[in-house]
Amino acid sequence: MPILNRAAELQNEVTEWRRHLHMNPELLFAVENTAAFVEKKLREFGVDEIVTGLGRTGVVGLIRGNLGAGRTIGLRADMDALPITETSGKAWSSTTPGKMHACGHDGHTAMLLGAAKYLAETRNFSGNVAVIFQPAEEGGGGGNEMVKDGMMERFAIEEVYGMHNMPGMPVGHFGSRVGPIMASTDEFTITVKGRGGHAAQPHKTIDPIAIGAQIVNALQTIASRTVDPLASIVVSVTKFNAGFAHNVIPEQAVLAGTVRALTPQVRDTGEARIRQIAESIAGAYGATVDVWYGRNYPVTVNHATETGHALAVAATVAGEGNVNAALDPMMGGEDFSYMLLARPGAFVFIGNGESAGLHHPAYDFNDDVIPHGISYWVKLTETRLAA
Repeated sequence: MPILNRAAELQNEVTEWRRHLHMNPELLFAVENTAAFVEKKLREFGVDEIVTGLGRTGVVGLIRGNLGAGRTIGLRADMDALPITETSGKAWSSTTPGKMHACGHDGHTAMLLGAAKYLAETRNFSGNVAVIFQPAEEGGGGGNEMVKDGMMERFAIEEVYGMHNMPGMPVGHFGSRVGPIMASTDEFTITVKGRGGHAAQPHKTIDPIAIGAQIVNALQTIASRTVDPLASIVVSVTKFNAGFAHNVIPEQAVLAGTVRALTPQVRDTGEARIRQIAESIAGAYGATVDVWYGRNYPVTVNHATETGHALAVAATVAGEGNVNAALDPMMGGEDFSYMLLARPGAFVFIGNGESAGLHHPAYDFNDDVIPHGISYWVKLTETRLAA
């Protein structure tokens, strides 16, 4: 089954929605205008039940099928933008300096709205489908907030599915894999406390900069010498702040960065080794150290059965040869992970063609993707909720 005819017919209309959203980006949970746009469209489509304010500013619409009673599945799109100034030069570029849809959430929202319109028109399924529009994927954990708000229980959702565009993957192609597909996204801050003094008399000081440099180097051994080479971990120091004058050794240095892992076990190892390395090196030089470690998004883990269903549906839309069922895991993070902890489901990628990368100021969602995404959502619903 190729692209649905109705999905192709909807492309121009959905493109208008997508470009409107692109021109009016909102950040994190402050997506009130985007959420209002989504709610308005769902009401126009005749969606049976609409709940707003879930996870602060999330929106969920429930569409009941015409083929009898049954269970409920959830389809999720993210709504928030990023704090980036756009340089794409498109006619529909962001109208708000410092904010832009640099990750394609405008496209995700528009495609799910297009699918909701189609499903509300046809209702060729049993049970119910919940279309989930989530705020604050970009660092705010909006997915977790919606889960904590009781969304799964409120709508009796039994399975949940997500989709994200991928620059570099051809339009019309899909990819995913069973198991870990995106990494956990932890953060750390290491404060090295030494003894300051005159830069010309370093022997009278405990230099936190020199100690911090040793810590930075040693942290690289977590990936190279602690974790199994066949496993994956990234430890990146992204900040190193110390000192204020050329001739003064400061009292302290502050390092910060991120840790990415693809299993809970490796995640635990990373945290433990950061603490051990920082404390041991600081102690060896007579300094003290404070280590703050914050756990952010968990690993995004696709469930085997549901991923099989999702990939099979993608193949009906794209063709077997255009679906990669063994996509390499990525070390970026995704808060759909919280929904997959709450319910079985799958997260798939859809090709965005040759475009600037995600989170790049020149990025733009490819509107040619729209009918493929709508067709996937519709066929997934009709397949998983077959009478």
